Amino acid sequence: MGTTDQTKGRRYRVISGDSHVNEPPDLWIDRVPAAFKDRAPRIEHFDEGDAWVIEGVKDPINFGMNACAGLAPEEMKGWARFDDIRRGGWDPAARLEEMDRDGVDAEVMYPTPRLSNAIVANTDAEYHLAMIRAYNDWISEYVGYAPERFGGLAIIPNRGVEEALAEIDRVMDRPGMRGVMMGCWPHGTLQIQPEDDKVFGVLAERRLPLSIHVTMTQSFPAAHKAKLPGYGRFFDAPNRMIEMIFAGVFDRFPELDVMFAETDFGWVPYVKEQIDNNYFRLDPVSDFGLEMPPSEYISRHFHFGYMTDTFGLRNLDYVGAERVLWSNDYPHISADWPNSWRVIQSSMAGIDPADRQLVLAGNSQRLYGFGS
Repeated sequence: MGTTDQTKGRRYRVISGDSHVNEPPDLWIDRVPAAFKDRAPRIEHFDEGDAWVIEGVKDPINFGMNACAGLAPEEMKGWARFDDIRRGGWDPAARLEEMDRDGVDAEVMYPTPRLSNAIVANTDAEYHLAMIRAYNDWISEYVGYAPERFGGLAIIPNRGVEEALAEIDRVMDRPGMRGVMMGCWPHGTLQIQPEDDKVFGVLAERRLPLSIHVTMTQSFPAAHKAKLPGYGRFFDAPNRMIEMIFAGVFDRFPELDVMFAETDFGWVPYVKEQIDNNYFRLDPVSDFGLEMPPSEYISRHFHFGYMTDTFGLRNLDYVGAERVLWSNDYPHISADWPNSWRVIQSSMAGIDPADRQLVLAGNSQRLYGFGS
């Protein structure tokens, strides 16, 4: 991963394992080949506010809830004008000021989910790769502004394993780039195939953590229609864990680390218990061929990012403090900016100081190489 001497010896007290950018309107238009400029994601003006217009997506994708941290509750709305939101989403210098105000030493940066989902889902391989390369170039420049404070994640293309490997080689040695994000397995579907091992192997060899933000999907995003979006963010994660475990990924690549961002973790002990219960009942007949019980793989290879999970914190021993990463989700609606420290002090009262340090900074340091 890309590092600089600036990171060495720096003290980290709070690192967000899941923060976000607000992509600038010209990100793709300015960076893709001429043949794709008319098809590239772009912001257009509507009566209600500004929104992204993206190929294959029926609805304009507004971003107000992705850029409202710190506003009064009555001002948090789905529609907003890009010129009215805080600059830190696309301006790294402004972002450092926003982080300092909140007492956050470093952040791992994810894209806006519905934007990245639309690119991941596009089946035009040439278009797909051009849009991913444009984003990865932009985010590497962003985090390169202050690599000791930022962690960049490269989106991995999923229209062929060789293209995925080439993109890792192309961007992951740049300053501040610290891991990869997948919305779909590299070969192009939601079921792991043998050819994906090439990518898993490179990630394990290079000690690059694999991040899955909430869910994997091949579906294009749409306007929010649920009465209460976001309450079930962990629904997909157990399926991905079981898939990777029973596909033998970790038996073949014992150095591979996986981060589930924005899924919280209070559900993990229950899932571990249920998976093991069924495993021990069925293995004598099914002969799954695993080297250890499923819960052991979860304990060794998976990490979980949370913003609010009081139940999880009160039951931290059942998950393992070394598996959990505090996240601020800034600048999204779930963020407590600029009062993150106040919320941390309240929610982590009574937590063992060593466990607290791991959750707030130590695990992110280890996974993403901050300070090394």
